Amino acid sequence: MADNNTLLEKLDGLVARFEEVSTLITDPAVIADQKRYVKLTKEYKELGDLMSARKEYIQVLDGIDEAKEIIANETDPEMREMAREELDSCQTRLPELEEQIKLLLVPADPQDSRNAILEIRGGTGGDEAAIFAGDLFRMYSKYCDIKGWKLEVSSTNEGAAGGFKEIICSVTGDNVYGTLKYESGVHRVQRVPATETQGRVHTSAASVAVLPEAEEFDVVINEGEIKWDTFRSGGAGGQNVNKVESGVRLRYNWKNPNTGIVEEILIECTETRDQPKNKERALSRLRTFIYDKEHQKYIDDIASKRKTMVSTGDRSAKIRTYNYPQGRITDHRINYTIYNLAAFMDGDIQDCIDHLIVAENAERLKESEL
Repeated sequence: MADNNTLLEKLDGLVARFEEVSTLITDPAVIADQKRYVKLTKEYKELGDLMSARKEYIQVLDGIDEAKEIIANETDPEMREMAREELDSCQTRLPELEEQIKLLLVPADPQDSRNAILEIRGGTGGDEAAIFAGDLFRMYSKYCDIKGWKLEVSSTNEGAAGGFKEIICSVTGDNVYGTLKYESGVHRVQRVPATETQGRVHTSAASVAVLPEAEEFDVVINEGEIKWDTFRSGGAGGQNVNKVESGVRLRYNWKNPNTGIVEEILIECTETRDQPKNKERALSRLRTFIYDKEHQKYIDDIASKRKTMVSTGDRSAKIRTYNYPQGRITDHRINYTIYNLAAFMDGDIQDCIDHLIVAENAERLKESEL
């Protein structure tokens, strides 16, 4: 029972904090401080999940003790049979519940619940790499539909033979970054390109970056120092094309706190015909870019602790191979291989993500020595 007691002690130690946070989030002074309020409501939810688990854990432990007592002291065979069933049920539930509690006790990545910016770029392989970047974009679009998330494209640079040299979009919904972060890295494709006349299999690549979207109060931007340009945004034709300056470009000088170097950030947004909307999206991307850079140190710290997972690690690492001749997908981080490439490219990627989450959770538990 030693393990049970240490888990219970950890849970009991959080009861007072849960009560304190419950009071704080109703305090008008806290509600007025948006940044603090958001942080506390998040903590309240996490502690609430732990309190529910604690309640069930105590019930299961009490159930085991009661059932054992009945079996030892009761003479009525029917009562003893019921107690045996109760004991079996509680003993089956206990290890499941302990795993669940251990994971809840390991601090989650504070970014997980955020929306995300998804950037896909064609890498080595010319036209074929751009076509593959387009295939990946379609895969993620379908996956977002399945999840009920909203995907909005903010800028594109199309490939000469189709697909995209680069496409950037925002994804909004429930726990988007916590799910999509596993997709960051280099995706490699092996297939006969549509542009190949000899029928030879080529290898090309596209890179995917998933960034947690910054909230307005996460980073301080001096909006007066942003230089804005507008330009005519190209498009598929129609009445409006090339007549209205709806495309926006922002330049901003930012001092990287990790290096002390001043960098010029350049962001373009051409996606809508509405200039204010494009400005809003460009600002959102600027916030996310700075937030991502400022958090790089935190990301590097996690990556240095975890050797096998790249959910927060090196974005230049090759993470997955899509082999068309064999209909095979291999995720190199966890040696996961499946042969349902067509369904995978249609957005059926949840099973792979689930395996990655399980692998990362195992590492987080090891790291925290629970």
